[in-house]
Formats: sequence, C-alpha cells, structure tokens
Amino acid sequence: MSSSFDVSEFVDARVGPRGSLENLSQTEIDKLLDTGQGGLYPLFRRCALAVLNSGAPTDNAKEIFDRYRSFEVRIVRHPWGVKLEMKNAPAAAFVDGQMIRGIKEHLFAVLRDVVFIANEIVASGRFDLTDSASITNAVFHMLRNARLLDHKARPNLIVCWGGHSIDAEEYQYTKNVGYELGLRGMDVCTGCGPGAMKGPMKGATIGHAKQRIERGRYIGISEPGIIAAEPPNPIVTQLAILPDIEKRLEAFVRLAHGIVVFPGGAGTAEEILYLAGILLDPANREQPFPIVLTGPRPAAGYFEQIGRFIQATLGEEAVRRFSVIVDDPPEAARRMVRGMDAVREFRRRRSDSYNFNWLLSIRSEFQLPFEVTHQSMRELNLGRDQPAHQLAANLRRAFSGVVTGNVKEYGIQAIERYGPYELAGDPQLMRLLDELLAAFVAQRRMRLPGSVYKPVYRLVA
Repeated sequence: MSSSFDVSEFVDARVGPRGSLENLSQTEIDKLLDTGQGGLYPLFRRCALAVLNSGAPTDNAKEIFDRYRSFEVRIVRHPWGVKLEMKNAPAAAFVDGQMIRGIKEHLFAVLRDVVFIANEIVASGRFDLTDSASITNAVFHMLRNARLLDHKARPNLIVCWGGHSIDAEEYQYTKNVGYELGLRGMDVCTGCGPGAMKGPMKGATIGHAKQRIERGRYIGISEPGIIAAEPPNPIVTQLAILPDIEKRLEAFVRLAHGIVVFPGGAGTAEEILYLAGILLDPANREQPFPIVLTGPRPAAGYFEQIGRFIQATLGEEAVRRFSVIVDDPPEAARRMVRGMDAVREFRRRRSDSYNFNWLLSIRSEFQLPFEVTHQSMRELNLGRDQPAHQLAANLRRAFSGVVTGNVKEYGIQAIERYGPYELAGDPQLMRLLDELLAAFVAQRRMRLPGSVYKPVYRLVA
C-alpha cells in the first residue's frame, strides 16, 4: 500500500447509535475518553478503527493503524443519549455522506462490549477470572449482553472456522457449504472476518432466501487483538467482542451445535488443537459434538497433514472425534444436520440449554489467557511427558503465538524488535511441528496471497 495519503480517504462525521447502546453514564464516558493507563480510549479507538476499515485489502494491523494514525473518536452527549464524533475516519465506511448501516451497527456493538466488559466483568468484582467456573459464567454474561442467547428454536447453529487468506477456489467452496447449510435451515457463526469466515455466511444468505427464511442468524465473534486483521464482514448481523482469544474460543464452543472447519493456517490449527484438547477430556466422552473438516479436492493434503500431526502428537482418540469430507458440500451439510438430532436429544435429556453448552467441560489451561512474549513462547512445555489434553493446550498456545506474530499489532512490533519467537521441545515433536508450519508457509497460508511471508518463529534444540 502506498505511503502517500489522499485526503478523499478520510471523513469527519457524527453518528448516532443503532440497536446496541443508547445511553452512557458520565463515569463510563470519562473512562472511554481516558487515554492513560487503565483508560478505555486506546482499546475503543483501535476496535472502532478496525470496524470502520472493513473490506480493506490488508491484514496487517500495524499498516492499518499507521495509515489512520490521525483517526480520533469522541463521545458527545445529546438530548436522546450519545453520539460518536469522528475525525479522519476511513471514507470507505460511508456512502454519500452517510455511514453504512451495517458498519454503524458493528461500531456501536464494539462500544457496547468494551463498556460492558470493563465495568461489569472486570471492575465489578463479580467474576474471579482465575477460576474455571467463573470464567464460563463471565462468557455467558458477555454473550447474553450481546443478545446472542435470545434465539428460541431447535439446535441449528453451525460455527465455521478456517483461514482468512484462502485462495479463490477454497473461498468458493466455503460459500457452497454455507449455501447447503442455509438450504437445510442452519444458521452460521464465524470469526466474522474475510475468507472462510465470510464465505459460509454469504452462501447461507442465498440458501435462507431460497427457503424463505427471513430471520437467519449470521453471528460474528472477535477479540481486540485480532479485529484489525479480521474486521467484521458486512454480512454479520450480530457481533460480539470478547476480551481475549481464550474467551472467544470458549464462546464459539459454548454456542455451537456443530463445527465445520475449512482449510486455513496457524490460526485454524490453533482452533483444531483447542477442540482436540477439549474433546480428549474424559468428562466430554459422551458429549455429541459433530465436527467436520472439509475443503475442495486440492485442499485434501492440508487435512491429511493436520490429521498426521494430531495422530502423532495426541493419539488416535483425538483423530476419531473429527470427520473429514473432501469436495462434497451437500454431504458436509447433511453430516451437520444429522448431528443436530443427537445434540438436541442429549441436551433435552439432561435439561441443558440449547443456546449455551453448560455441560461441556473446559479445563482452566484452555481458559486462562496466554500472554504471547518471547519468554513465554520459549518456556512452553512441548514435551511428551504430560497428559494429552495438556500437550494439546501447549501446542494451541504455540500456534496462538504464531498468529500473534503474523497479524496482531503488538506481536508484529515484538518480532520487528527482537526477532522470531523461539520454540523448544521433544525432538520428534518439534520435527512434526516444523513440517506442519513449513507446509503452511509453502502453501502460502500465513498471509494474504501475493505477499512475502517472513517466519515469526524459530525451532531450537
């Protein structure tokens, strides 16, 4: 992207809320405008700019924030509540001087979640965010506040994961699967960004339209560290911002009635390892949780590599929890539909909620935030002398670090300053990890097509 800026790229505007947050207390406004330590302004500004930058041709957070470094947002009181006043906002978020309606909804969803998490989750003292059960309770309250638990119907929500920088054939395949899901009355939840997060939603809108389903759900779940690289796509109708990647992942699996995984890179591997680690917990042995890994025929090798890695590191039991379907969107959708009956019956017999899976066991090692630094990456236990679920948790953290170095602003800056992260562990395991990451690089799954990838990791003895 050119370093010179055209003034037509920037807009000054004042917008009112739509559907999420009409009023704020003076204390909340003061905290939102506080630029100091403990203030919310830097976080809110970063998330707001990411939403306004939806559709940009870059996934480099640092590039986005550098380009719009003069962007400012302020909260202004008026007789009916509050408005947001912006200076030097991305012009692409406006049409004929008016902010695009969907972007406005996303903008105020960000405001709603930033305020709620700061005041009701962190500062209220109601939740012990070091305790497993309390973390799950906090995730529930965040999703309820975002109105994602209001749906009253049989289980039908399919979470779709996959890469944000996939090629055209893989993107078309995600649309085809979404279409087949929509025809069968399934709703879609994704990480809300481009690529495999947008394609299933786009396909589902057509399937829903053909079946005259007027209230289809297109749910997007993000977190502040990654939203700039994956801003909400325009199809998302309900957006929730969770405070970190671990709570975002828990939100996905608590909401999901089934999960479809498309080809991706390190982030998708992180999600698969998270799932594998949870499902290896003996407490979840009876839990019906349909999971399908699917993609077009040229992507079959990706799932073969993932399968070999999981089998060699976590064992055959982990592999058995996943179904692989190649080049068959209708069958991928049918597999999900068949799984819905088992999910419904399991929850009905145990009087569990259809909208939030309370019975799923998630251990604290999958819930406590992993702060990615050069030191924490170097100290990860990647040896075989630990239970499979613990190894899965540490492998998930390793891939989380790779994602951080790839797309998160602070990770990119750390790599530029100190060089690649170092990973160490069991020699055979490290060889498998090296092969998998090298395959992602060779397949250009670490960045948008056409860019040059510089590895953010180094494997050491």
